[in-house]
Amino acid sequence: MTTLPANVHLIDHPLVQHKLTLMRKKEASTNTFRRLLGEISSLMAYEVTRDMPMQDVQIETPLETMTARVIDGKKLVFVSILRAGNGILEGMLNVVPGARVGHVGLYRDPKTLTAVEYYFKMPQDMQERDIVIVDPMLATGNSAIAAVERLKELNPKSIKFVCLLTCPEGIAALHRAHPDVPIYTAAIDRQLNEHGYILPGLGDAGDRIFGTK
Repeated sequence: MTTLPANVHLIDHPLVQHKLTLMRKKEASTNTFRRLLGEISSLMAYEVTRDMPMQDVQIETPLETMTARVIDGKKLVFVSILRAGNGILEGMLNVVPGARVGHVGLYRDPKTLTAVEYYFKMPQDMQERDIVIVDPMLATGNSAIAAVERLKELNPKSIKFVCLLTCPEGIAALHRAHPDVPIYTAAIDRQLNEHGYILPGLGDAGDRIFGTK
């Protein structure tokens, strides 16, 4: 895609693209896949948090007192869509260790491809927080849409969606339902197949992260 859809941020840094290529290979082991996902997630976190608000604080250097800038990581919440989202979560927390963490449990009904919720646990005072939803794949968009709908009930300050891979169908579906939610991704692949998998893709991210297939 030569022109990016509105509100889509493609993170095309050479290190991200190199590691993604290694992850796509079918011969990549579970250990390799998991390690690379963590590394890519840390790199993507720099772009995702680029516009985080900062505040001034007084500190002492070895030589004098100065005013310096810090972010308040406790105002940021990474929300993992279980289970594959946990593969991105660790890399993000390496960059922003002070962030809070929430979990949304969703599974895809194999017949209807719709998202079914089975778990939801968030930090308190979500109306004061910025949310970053993490899930390796934005495919049909059903899980992302369901997660955003649920989180909007908590009235957070903002919501972003971060994925490793997406496709035109997934972007269109999420934007139809939630045009205010920006998407951050490392790649926009060609299309979905009839089973709701991204092509060329990298297979089932959850199975490859946890070695369950």
